[in-house]
Amino acid sequence: MSTLAAPRLTRWLIRLHRPALAVWTVVLLAVGTLLLWLWGPLADAAAAAWQQYDACAGSGCRYDQDAILRYKDVYTYANWAVLAVPFLVAAWAGAALTGRELELHTAQLAWTQGVSPTRWLFSKLALPAVLVTAGTGLLVLLHHQMWWAAKGRIGNAKTWYDPPTFYAGGPIIVALALAGLFAGVLAGLLLRRSLAALGTAVVAVGALWAGINWALPHLWSPVTSVSSLSGTGPAGAGINVSTGLLTATGERLGDPYCGSGIDDDCATLYDRLGAVSWYHDYHPLSHYWPLQLTASAILLAVAVLLALAAFRVTAARTRSVS
Repeated sequence: MSTLAAPRLTRWLIRLHRPALAVWTVVLLAVGTLLLWLWGPLADAAAAAWQQYDACAGSGCRYDQDAILRYKDVYTYANWAVLAVPFLVAAWAGAALTGRELELHTAQLAWTQGVSPTRWLFSKLALPAVLVTAGTGLLVLLHHQMWWAAKGRIGNAKTWYDPPTFYAGGPIIVALALAGLFAGVLAGLLLRRSLAALGTAVVAVGALWAGINWALPHLWSPVTSVSSLSGTGPAGAGINVSTGLLTATGERLGDPYCGSGIDDDCATLYDRLGAVSWYHDYHPLSHYWPLQLTASAILLAVAVLLALAAFRVTAARTRSVS
């Protein structure tokens, strides 16, 4: 392969996937603009409305309810737009980046004309990986800053441990997007059908997300809060690990979901169980970055394995057409 072949191959790939680059640019501009709107004008208007509401003190005075509801609705749309990125990346990678080329036999043609399988796949993956990382990272950064700008100012702002907020505002979603890219590429190489690869890649991202969501509470040691049974329930706000009752000997019992010990029926139940207090294992705000970074590292490791598998499959396909 000549020294000019790689640049020519890269330029050809850019021309081939120009529509995808245009769509990616539009997605970044649209979602980024939405997040900036939330960060600035919408947050300021909603915060002012909440100040008006708090000043009312139940007296029935007027406040800008529309600003509060508008912020809530736009926030929800922006959240799901960011969370959809890994699925979009995986679908495109499976359908267009590899699946369609194998389905139309253009990849096989390249493999017989002096393009090594490693160079071909590297050219396929390098630019998309950079663009996906940079673009998704930008959206995550804007989301994170937007959420912090509303913290303590807007009464109906989501908590940091709200699942969509937690995922959309941290590096987990960037790692998931990269894993989705490589999962799509691998699906296209294996299935050699664009629609089949698209569906498989989307399902793979969903499975990865479900797995990391299940494992997340167990990736870092939780803190334990012990509180009185006379309260409304276990104390401590954050990502829940487990809750229940404690006996005088320190034995843990499952949460019967009865309620406060002030209620006579609940007090009788707790006495019969020998419970003396609540316990709550959870992750507080200080665990935000340990959880984000640990989960991201796991997803990046999965992404590396998927990329290595893609290279091995490509080499095998090339040997079969040699």
